[in-house]
Amino acid sequence: MSNSVGIVGLPNVGKSTLFNAITQAGAESANYPFCTIDPNVGVVEVPDERLEKLTELVIPKKTVPTAFQFVDIAGLVEGASRGEGLGNKFLSHIREVDAIAHVVRCFEDPNITHVAGKVDPISDIEVINLELILADMDAVERRIDRLGRRVRSGEKEAKLELDALTKLSEAFEADKPARSVELTDDEREIVRDLHLLTMKPILYVANVSEDGLADAESNPYVRQVQEFADAEGAETVIISAKVESEIAELEGEDKEMFLEELGLQESGLDRLIRGAYKLLGLITYFTAGVQEVRAWTIRQNTKAPQAASVIHTDFERGFIRAEVVGYNDLVVSGSMGTAREKGLVRLEGKEYVVEDGDVMHFRFNV
Repeated sequence: MSNSVGIVGLPNVGKSTLFNAITQAGAESANYPFCTIDPNVGVVEVPDERLEKLTELVIPKKTVPTAFQFVDIAGLVEGASRGEGLGNKFLSHIREVDAIAHVVRCFEDPNITHVAGKVDPISDIEVINLELILADMDAVERRIDRLGRRVRSGEKEAKLELDALTKLSEAFEADKPARSVELTDDEREIVRDLHLLTMKPILYVANVSEDGLADAESNPYVRQVQEFADAEGAETVIISAKVESEIAELEGEDKEMFLEELGLQESGLDRLIRGAYKLLGLITYFTAGVQEVRAWTIRQNTKAPQAASVIHTDFERGFIRAEVVGYNDLVVSGSMGTAREKGLVRLEGKEYVVEDGDVMHFRFNV
């Protein structure tokens, strides 16, 4: 599936450092604005303890986790919607992703330049949000202008579109994003092809210093970000991009020991990855056999034939039924055979809506 989360923020807030830690893909990171010009794209595995447990249970020849894309987008600045700082190019990169992870600097460091000259998380957030709103406002106003003749002729569809666009325009005038606007399903479908930047789901990433990670909750900058996100109905993930880049270089026991020294049960990146996965409205189902145990990504409320198509389109076309057992039921049973004996393996048809954690085997005609 082509699911992607764009990492955005002002220059020098830690976006590329964070991206390097997530993907270990080596995106350039330097202490000057616009170090990133073309977006760096990296595929990241979704951490899932269930996959590890299924591997222990089945002992397959290989294990394949599910994954999706993070995109490191160059730092935006005030005036980006007017082309400042190569803004138009950067905005087009945001338009291509499915969701946004907005990195906000929540630490003081005289050695790292801040584009505005001071650390002010809310101001930083508002600069980015305003530029995205202005870009969306321009797109909506141009669409409204083109509707004029059709509306005046009394065309019903044009009137419906104008009503939807007017709601959005009024929200933008109040500095509110498109995702805050209540639209009907029909209205949402009408404006879908505008690919509005502020319609995309968002989470905020509070980037703290290495020394400030232990008591990050008491960091006044972090609290400001959390309050802002809460008011918007968004989530906040606290990380230290510098620490995460160090963790990313470790494996196994070394990684566990380092996390323990920091008083952490898991890395901030694991929380961020899961948060982004949830933000995209994704869930995971599994296939488990001796050849392969594998995690598959689908959207919430996906029916069985469409879930099967993620493996191969032939599976959807020739779908007969699916054998399904819940992850917990399978683990408690200890094997698929025992789960069958207990009556925990179900046969589901075309209307079955796949649940997160389902372990599935598809029957289909070639």
